[in-house]
Amino acid sequence: MKNFRQSIFTAAAALTLILSSCHKDKVNPKPATPVTDGFYILNQGLFNDNNSTLSFYSYSTKAVTADIFNSANARGLGDTGNDIEIYGSKMYIVVNISSTVEVVDPKTAKSIRQIKLFNGTTAREPRDIAFYKGNAYVTSYDGTVAVIDTATLGVTKYINVGRNPEQLAVANGKIYVANSGGLDYPNYDKTVSVIDPASGTVTKTITVADNPQNVGTDNNGNVYVLSAGNYNDVGPSLAVIDDNTDAVKSQTDFDGSGMVIQGTTAYFITSTNTIKVFDLKTMTATTSSFISDGTTVTTPYALAVDGSTGEVFVTDAKDYTSAGAVYAFDKNGKKEYSISVGINPGKIALLKQ
Repeated sequence: MKNFRQSIFTAAAALTLILSSCHKDKVNPKPATPVTDGFYILNQGLFNDNNSTLSFYSYSTKAVTADIFNSANARGLGDTGNDIEIYGSKMYIVVNISSTVEVVDPKTAKSIRQIKLFNGTTAREPRDIAFYKGNAYVTSYDGTVAVIDTATLGVTKYINVGRNPEQLAVANGKIYVANSGGLDYPNYDKTVSVIDPASGTVTKTITVADNPQNVGTDNNGNVYVLSAGNYNDVGPSLAVIDDNTDAVKSQTDFDGSGMVIQGTTAYFITSTNTIKVFDLKTMTATTSSFISDGTTVTTPYALAVDGSTGEVFVTDAKDYTSAGAVYAFDKNGKKEYSISVGINPGKIALLKQ
């Protein structure tokens, strides 16, 4: 991670103090230009550098607006943006180290409200967000899921789950939470908490493999949990859970991360930096290398799929410290275009007309 010399920091702080004492005019955000279609890219930035950004790509103009959140709000997003989702008329951005959820108008990128997730003065460190019947559910590394009313934008409850929960997903009227224990190396968690939204309580805890991180659902009543393993003698694996009985139907070794499910097809990033496509009906790989035209993505970092067109978007973190990129491929794995974005592009949110 990037570090600044103390002398530079001191000089910058002094200059800031001088300027602020001489010029107290408020910095106003630029007038928002409504956007109608395209996609947002949440760039994580560098851990503890407070430099997460939001980029927007317009299908109609074929142009990228860099740091559109800053332009619309005259301030940054914060430190380490981790998730972004659109629900109803609002967009929600989960910012991990800053411990906030930014609620944004997706047409203008203007902030509607910043929700702070703290336990007293201790940051909860939110990670992922999902929605069900007017509520947002946000996992946090402190072992909780926050319930946010999407009408009032207030936190109504915190639900205790396992250690360091990561992703969560909704299936069959229940919420499945992957408890990674990721901060307790090598003593990882290996459970999935099942939450009943009506009561706001955990009704079951399911055991899977070490370090579960990704959760997805298909159209056939299955929940898929991708565990990363312990980075030593336990490798990554994929568990399939029946969302009716909550029983583990199967658990197999599986080389993959960054799981995205569209219908009965799953897309994964492999350890060799390729994109694998998996048929969930037959539980077999249809191809171990989705990109079919020889396009090289240096460091695949995140995936998104447009179900209406079959397009697949792959973000490229490159060297993890400089500007990243997003590649758009058609459903046959042929490159359509690529764009330059911010540092560590970690999540995409598709905006439809």
